[in-house]
Order: sequence, then structure tokens, then C-alpha cells
Amino acid sequence: MMTVGQVAERCGIAASAVRYYDDRGLIRSTRTDGGQRRFERDTIRRIAFITAAQAVGRSLAEITEALETLPARRTPTHDDWNRVATTWRPRLDQQIARLEALRDQLDACIGCGCLSLDRCAMYNPSDVAAQLGNGPRYLLGDTASDVIDAE
Repeated sequence: MMTVGQVAERCGIAASAVRYYDDRGLIRSTRTDGGQRRFERDTIRRIAFITAAQAVGRSLAEITEALETLPARRTPTHDDWNRVATTWRPRLDQQIARLEALRDQLDACIGCGCLSLDRCAMYNPSDVAAQLGNGPRYLLGDTASDVIDAE
């Protein structure tokens, strides 16, 4: 069994985060006779999952939902973790594609409607991308043909 401080140090997070995750039900503790929290070693894996999920933009609600699919009374197996990872793969693939598009189009017009680049007259004439919504429409995955389809 590990203390809050031991878990925090091992996971590289604040002790307050460990307590917060416990209070939210993302991890589980038991209490000593004196009311101190104690954690099983598999808590480290769950916190590693939480940290990784947050790093790729998952909300705590999404993380909670995923953790609820894991067994509560035993250490999750490789198959348990793989099941969670498989459900997240499509969204991660979309995020990777968006990051690659950002990297590849960062120096080009991204259809934001700013009309400040010379290329905007060619790629976004008369700010047509604005018909698709706010923000960098082409970077978000819209294309010039989407503008035609919207008309």
C-alpha cells in the first residue's frame, strides 16, 4: 500500500491531484484507522493512463467513462487496456491528421477568412470559407469543395 505522497512522487504529480482523482472516483483508496488514504500499486497505472489521456486532450469525464469500463477489484490486464485504447484510436487518428495538417499548412493559407495573405485571394476568395463556420476552416478539415456543397 502506498501513501498519497508516495503515489504523487512516483507519478510525478501533486499530492492534491492524487486526492482529487480519488475524490472524483478515477482512482480508489482505502483508509487507515486514522483516516489516511492508502493506494494499491495499480493506482500508478491508472494515473499514468489519466496523465496520457489528458495529454491528448481527453476530458476528465471521458477519462472517467473509460476507467469505469476497467475492473475495479483487480489490476487491469493488457486486454483490458487494449479495449480502452481501441475505442480511442479513431479520435487519436483525427488529432494526428489535424496536427499534420497544421504542420504542413502553417505557412500557407488555412482558410481562416483573414484575407491578409496573398494566397487568400486564390484559396479563399471573398472569404467563402466563412460559410462553413468560424475559425480556420481548412485546417479543421473542411475543403473548398465543402463551400460549394454548402451553397
